[in-house]
Amino acid sequence: MTLNQLTEKIEQNPILDFGAVFSSAIELFKKVWLQGFITILLTLVLMIPLYLIFYVPFIVLGVSNPATFESDVMAPVMGLAMFLLMPVLILGVMTISVALNAAFMRICRMKDLGISEPEDYFYYLKNGRWKKSLGLGLLMLLVAIAGMLLCGVGLIYAMVPLSLLPAFFAFNEELSSIDILKACFKLGNKNWFIIFGLIILSGIMAELGIVLCGVGIFFTAMFSKVPTYYMYKNGVGFKEDGV
Repeated sequence: MTLNQLTEKIEQNPILDFGAVFSSAIELFKKVWLQGFITILLTLVLMIPLYLIFYVPFIVLGVSNPATFESDVMAPVMGLAMFLLMPVLILGVMTISVALNAAFMRICRMKDLGISEPEDYFYYLKNGRWKKSLGLGLLMLLVAIAGMLLCGVGLIYAMVPLSLLPAFFAFNEELSSIDILKACFKLGNKNWFIIFGLIILSGIMAELGIVLCGVGIFFTAMFSKVPTYYMYKNGVGFKEDGV
């Protein structure tokens, strides 16, 4: 599907129904809570090497020269290291997040439509797809930086279309990274307040796992992503739906 086709479908479809999306998300989460839990665990595991890359140089520096951390003023070498490594860390985290969340969107679609296919959590990190994941991660980082430069207001605005990015990537991987981002803003702008409300409410629901000794958060956290699937399904649609 081309960007023009996506744009036409978004324009033709009605405004998202808040209640319909949220209630559908609750029903689907009953089918994908385990896959969401696995996605969370894989995300944490894949991020460990990134944090090691970031912190190991500081640990080595502290061991070789303890006086570096005793001063109230940050040493130039530490400042340079943070300047160089922090963007790498953030980009890596965003790339992994985009890839695994997009894979979770594919799993949601399979469970919703009753499609029997392997649950490939690394689908968007294999066969060259990692390049698209990296490109989208970079775009997310740039948009987030631009939003923060606008006194944070731009970041609040951008969080709505950016939340749609994994779904558009999952179901339109043939598009370029820029076109995927444009499509996200198209649907996001049309339904901004509804999507923003769903993000807030689903985020609160996802945090309910904390009451289960804190560990439950790992089982409920991905609920916040499930409404995104229905935002795409109802706002754009699949061929299987005849739209």
